[in-house]
Amino acid sequence: MNIEHTQTHAEPTENTRMTHSHGTRAVAVTSYRGDAIENTYLAHVAVVDASGRLLHSFGDPSRMTLARSAAKPAQALAIVETGALERFGFDEADLALMCASHSSEPRHIERARQMLAKAQASEADLRCGGHPPLSDAVYVDWLKRDFKPGAVCSNCSGKHAGMLAGARSIGAALAGYELPEHPLQTRVKHTVASVCDLPDDGVHWSTDGCNLPTPAFPLDRLARLFAKLAAGEDAVEAGAAVEPRTAALARIYRAMTGYPELVAGDGRFCTQLMQAFDGTLVGKVGAEGSYAIGVRASQQTAQAGAEGALGIAVKMEDGNVAMLYAVVAEVLAVLDIGTAAQRAALDAFHAPTMRNTMGVETGRLAFSVALERAAG
Repeated sequence: MNIEHTQTHAEPTENTRMTHSHGTRAVAVTSYRGDAIENTYLAHVAVVDASGRLLHSFGDPSRMTLARSAAKPAQALAIVETGALERFGFDEADLALMCASHSSEPRHIERARQMLAKAQASEADLRCGGHPPLSDAVYVDWLKRDFKPGAVCSNCSGKHAGMLAGARSIGAALAGYELPEHPLQTRVKHTVASVCDLPDDGVHWSTDGCNLPTPAFPLDRLARLFAKLAAGEDAVEAGAAVEPRTAALARIYRAMTGYPELVAGDGRFCTQLMQAFDGTLVGKVGAEGSYAIGVRASQQTAQAGAEGALGIAVKMEDGNVAMLYAVVAEVLAVLDIGTAAQRAALDAFHAPTMRNTMGVETGRLAFSVALERAAG
């Protein structure tokens, strides 16, 4: 059974479609300039339920994927499980910033500084570097002020501040907290593998742009992680007796959905997605074209074949983040997640108007995301 959204902007012709080695079409979106094809974009999609069962796929749902910042909730879980939040008085807003790829807005920088102070650490302890902000508006402001960003301005500063707190909480040195062999990173690696239902050697590790270890694992395991976040919140809200890890996952879910403006920032996709869906899903981007969503159980997730919560993971083969957001919005439409009004809040990402410097509309996108229902 294939599920395909019928309200595409144009139907790609046969020569725009590409057959993946697994037999499914991997071209998810095609951009046109006039009637001419400009680019085609390959993507992979995995949709799982709360048990980790693969429900739908597109391309290769088992593609080994560097989740990058989409893995931050799993890294934050390791920090939560050290007891650092209670020890240093971190609240849910702090936890949201640990999961963030923030825009370096003043509220983000100030909260990162407050977290460092709570953890009895300083900006000098951070092993991430400053960089141009993810927000164009912030960048313009910095240029006007000739502002030079420091480590606390990194979009990952919340994660790093949390790592310092985690290191203190387990009695490890702050120095070298970013190194793969540090005791905290050993814990993080085990936690990430465990929460993704993988053995420790089932996760490959590289170094992220922010200088911390970053995991690679099959795409459907990223969907599994986010399904667990949503399922945890379902269980806690239902008043069920839950294990400590489930409670921690629910806590992360509530932090991210309760403070979406801290997870990204003004005008950013993650923030607008979670604001529009009002606590019914959690979403997080990863650099170079990865994205994950956890959807709480509903009639719509049941119609998608899920038992309980739903997890969705997307990877763009070329790392194009603008096309990533378009494809994620399309997958939500294909699966009929949320209301039409909620999905419409993402229209600027789903169907961006392509104009030239004179304001003339020059192009459009056409989607070909046909989700294949998994056997069994």
